[in-house]
Amino acid sequence: MKKSMNISVIGLGKLGACTAACFAYKGYNVIGVDINTKVVELINAECSPYIEPGLEKLLKNCDGRLKAVTNYEEAINNTNITFLILPTPSEPNGEFSDKYLKNALYELSKIFREKNSYHTFVVVSTVSPGTNKNSIIPFIELASGKKLNKDFGVVYNPEFIALGSVIKDFLNPDMVLIGESSKKDGDLVESIYRNVCENSPYFARMNIISAEITKISLNSFVTMKISFANTLGNICEKVPDANVDNITNALGSDKRISPYYLKAGSPYGGPCFPRDNRAFAAFTEKFGIDAKLAKATDEINDFQTDKIVKSILMNLPVDRKISIIGLTYKEGTPVLDESLGMKLINKLSNNIAIYVFDDFSHIYDNSINFPNNVILCDSLEKCLNSTSLHIPIIIKNNYEIIKYYYSTIGREIKILDIWRIFDNINNKLMII
Repeated sequence: MKKSMNISVIGLGKLGACTAACFAYKGYNVIGVDINTKVVELINAECSPYIEPGLEKLLKNCDGRLKAVTNYEEAINNTNITFLILPTPSEPNGEFSDKYLKNALYELSKIFREKNSYHTFVVVSTVSPGTNKNSIIPFIELASGKKLNKDFGVVYNPEFIALGSVIKDFLNPDMVLIGESSKKDGDLVESIYRNVCENSPYFARMNIISAEITKISLNSFVTMKISFANTLGNICEKVPDANVDNITNALGSDKRISPYYLKAGSPYGGPCFPRDNRAFAAFTEKFGIDAKLAKATDEINDFQTDKIVKSILMNLPVDRKISIIGLTYKEGTPVLDESLGMKLINKLSNNIAIYVFDDFSHIYDNSINFPNNVILCDSLEKCLNSTSLHIPIIIKNNYEIIKYYYSTIGREIKILDIWRIFDNINNKLMII
């Protein structure tokens, strides 16, 4: 497939903007659609609407091939393939809502009704298994008057990326998952990724329902690895001289296990892992299967948070002041979804003064309702100097500064070192 073909991307959020920019950077003509006029204006000005490494640089190197608009007409009339990258929020039962997908597809289908040529719709948003067959495809057929695999095709193509490294992950995936309604639709999507990917990923092609199950089961499996590593860490804390890092390094060297996501420390969080694991359990229940592993994984994750809270309370200074370094759920992103820092704030009582520092200081804005006992520090030094109990969570960019601070500190400090990265470099320092 020639790179000169036109692609449309519906939804220019954190993933959608990066996807559109990557396609354009790699030579495709891209029309991006979003209802947020500010996002559209910024992308057309080659400015990133989000904090995501490499996005603005990519936008400035698209050579005019990326155009953002707020209407759907161009997406259908000027392209033959549309990637839908829209929110699918979790329902109370753990399943994903497809209302935003349907809202966009309704507008697209009205225009598609008048189009005579074949169109491929690619659903990138994570959906519950069965959604495409039982909801999305019938909806397009009804709204457009067209027929699947005669007038249009559907591909389920979820991404396996992490915020903070979206572009790197998108251009260098381990796998490209393609759930196809027909071979020609799958061929089209594969041809695009073969031009875009800078590595040689595995192309996992299958029917749509299998791809839907693959997406949530992969993330569910990764959370199991994290909870297993945390269980090992909890065991080693009770066994004299046991070293969890030596153990997990050895386990990870076995190719059947691999070292990734196998480090004891904080509970998992973010916008994907927790909800995909819950969605997996909700899906299996429909078929009378009790996903005990997935449920136990969540229980262990909750236990890990409670364990850290307990350690804080056991070591609480007389002045009832603590410092948390890092609020986001991982390095390199301002996203707070189910982060350990926010969980600690919500679980600790309001008579504990919590000093907080995060590199992404803009997360202190008025849209976040921090409790009155949380003191937002505008510098790392202020956060460290304000208390005698420190909980470093996200510290990669500040590691050398913090280590130097601890090496020169002249007062007694306790560190709840959940990642085991500090040593007792000063007799005033107590690692807990």
